[in-house]
Amino acid sequence: MRIAMVSPYDLSVPGGVQAHVRALATALRAGGDEVVLIGPGHRLNRRSTRARPEAGGEAGGEAGGEDDGEAAGADHLDVGPSVAVPFNGSRAPIGLDPRTGVRVRQALRRFAPDLVHVHEPLVPAVGIAAITAGAAPTVATFHAWSDRTRAYRLTRPLGRWVLREVGVAIAVSDAAAAYHAEVLGVDPRRFTVVPNGVDVARFATAEPFADIVEDPAPCLLFVGRLERRKGLEPLVRAFTLLKAEQPELRLYVVGAGDERARCEALLPAGLREDVCFLGRVDDEELPRWYASCDVYVSPALGGESFGIVLLEAMAAGRPVVASDIPGYRSVATDGVQARLVAPGDPRALAEAIGGLIANPSARSAMGREGRRWAQAFDWPQVAGRLREVYEQVLEGR
Repeated sequence: MRIAMVSPYDLSVPGGVQAHVRALATALRAGGDEVVLIGPGHRLNRRSTRARPEAGGEAGGEAGGEDDGEAAGADHLDVGPSVAVPFNGSRAPIGLDPRTGVRVRQALRRFAPDLVHVHEPLVPAVGIAAITAGAAPTVATFHAWSDRTRAYRLTRPLGRWVLREVGVAIAVSDAAAAYHAEVLGVDPRRFTVVPNGVDVARFATAEPFADIVEDPAPCLLFVGRLERRKGLEPLVRAFTLLKAEQPELRLYVVGAGDERARCEALLPAGLREDVCFLGRVDDEELPRWYASCDVYVSPALGGESFGIVLLEAMAAGRPVVASDIPGYRSVATDGVQARLVAPGDPRALAEAIGGLIANPSARSAMGREGRRWAQAFDWPQVAGRLREVYEQVLEGR
């Protein structure tokens, strides 16, 4: 099957949807499908739109140029520059160049796909261009979740049009389906739920860092962009509380962003050497950080449609403490694969973490259950479910 995978977000910028698109493409190719990625890129204005092949499922290579180039056979086709736009407590790199829509339609015409898979179809301007191109039967995945709906409600007429035009509307979780259904005023059953995926083997087989695991001091891990909605502040405050009972406790923070300086300043001077801000780490190293921690903590305040970082920790066999928010409840049950606590509550966070640190058998049991549970989200499983959706659409069902 020839599949055009369309992303509204810059494929050269790290992000949840971008990672989903790249990993899905890799899994589909492994199953024998031919997939081209289409989306904006910040390296535009080169002579060719042909990109270097992906390495390890990550987007890479040269970006597009002024002409429409040769889309057929390219792994990643950039169709315009991106602009960072504030959205849902983060900054989304989307394509707003007036020529982006033309490039999308040209790319689809040249590649001649059997099916077009559009992600976040209501984000300007790539998705709508792909849907209106009429190049092939189309499915659309809705990723987002938010506790705010006012601005999104303005898109209701467009959203309902998208639902009529696509063969199947997919949501990555029940929370995402309910959110989009409420905003667009439709039945949640209008969405088919197919979750995000995780490369289970990549995390399950990772070697921990010897100097960390051989040290008896317990350690916590946080992974995410350092922006307010990811909840690093309540974690830092919880860490400060825990140090009174766990003086050897350490915290490793993977990620970069504006919150780093503010959260560092919240730490008492005597505790700062026990919190290691690692910045961004190489993809090869990330699974090793999961494998090295005693407890993984994801204290997001909201805005999460799915808990991919929770699944990564589970695949590594790590116990999880996370916020009790709809997106995280899509992948974890409190007391089974994770401890879920009220978002933004440092004391509740500290109690949950402290309870696991003090109970090695509970940590082991939770880690085993998490690893078992993560198997259902392994990318070959998720890609297989999506391939069934594609076949239904192509058969007109």
